[in-house]
Amino acid sequence: MPWKKVKTAIKPGRFMVQGDEAVADGAFCAGMRFYAGYPITPASEIISRVLGRFEESGEGVYFQGEDEIASIAACIGASWTGTKAMTATSGPGFDLMVENLGYAIFTETPLVIVDVQRAGPSTGQAARPSQGDFHQVRYATHGDYEIIALSPWSCQELFEFGIKAFNLTEKYRVPVIVLTDEAVGHLREPVFIPEEIEVFDREHDPNALPFSFDEKEPPPMPLLGDGKALLITGSTHTESGKRITQDPDIHRKIVKHLIGKIRNHMVDICEFHEEFIEDADVIIASYGISARSAYEATLRLRDRGLKVGFFRPKVVWPIYEDYIAERLGNAGKIFVPEMNSGHFSRELQRILSCEVIPITELGSNVILPESIVEVVEASL
Repeated sequence: MPWKKVKTAIKPGRFMVQGDEAVADGAFCAGMRFYAGYPITPASEIISRVLGRFEESGEGVYFQGEDEIASIAACIGASWTGTKAMTATSGPGFDLMVENLGYAIFTETPLVIVDVQRAGPSTGQAARPSQGDFHQVRYATHGDYEIIALSPWSCQELFEFGIKAFNLTEKYRVPVIVLTDEAVGHLREPVFIPEEIEVFDREHDPNALPFSFDEKEPPPMPLLGDGKALLITGSTHTESGKRITQDPDIHRKIVKHLIGKIRNHMVDICEFHEEFIEDADVIIASYGISARSAYEATLRLRDRGLKVGFFRPKVVWPIYEDYIAERLGNAGKIFVPEMNSGHFSRELQRILSCEVIPITELGSNVILPESIVEVVEASL
């Protein structure tokens, strides 16, 4: 069976751990044994942690590419040998990975990318937090597809999402992005490491065709080394991998498969943190580091007698539109704190008919609870 319980690969217990270290630990526990990357602030601590885990265990291969293009390409190759592979970067490095990200999506290659966001565009402020990559990770590569992106708000979740990201990428054969930021990545908090975790290993079938046109399920995966010639191309292809670049029907089937295998499993993929929603007149919806301030603001406002609810998507892509409409659609107003020009706000405005009010921060500072409280009180 693909799902199994395994003993945690590192010492269990409760430890003070930095966020970047926590996601590396989670990935290692999930079975990640190939890491390729290029140093970049504020993600470089991930490299150090991965190297430490590989050295102390005697397992794993680390490859430092000449750039982020080579790094993600190496991960794609490693994944097709059956190895769980990961890379990590920040915005400027993610820019360079985009072409190969599209290739990984089209070839249904399991792969985890940790994006530790920093202030941009361009070089921006390397050591300052941002949430400006919200739409980039979803729409950076061209064409139609779905992708999965997780948004942790704590070091504990970074550890857990290091595991969850690999479980999802192995199960659905789609790249999974852990969309964190400098503030959470460089935070240091207690992290609980359990004695056992549950992991998913991809369904391996040496006799299976490498691709599928099934609109609901990802296919089992043959591997390089199984003894059969595999055709793995970024061009439009048949289920066997043969290039067919002038057939619109085949291309349509591929794209419907890439979209359908995710959209038909929203319940399994998406996860939310909700409090005080049932009696709420207004709701504060946020994600990542901004959600920590949003939650504190919610508690302060409720202490003042206001019926305020809290809503946090732990998985920001795909967006589970039907669920969001059901849970938030009856609120009078939705306030959305985020460290960008209003990316998640625009998604909620598209989905909901109620008023959606952005609370934005563009100066690379973490939004404070009092700023959120002030905006909410002024609007009521």
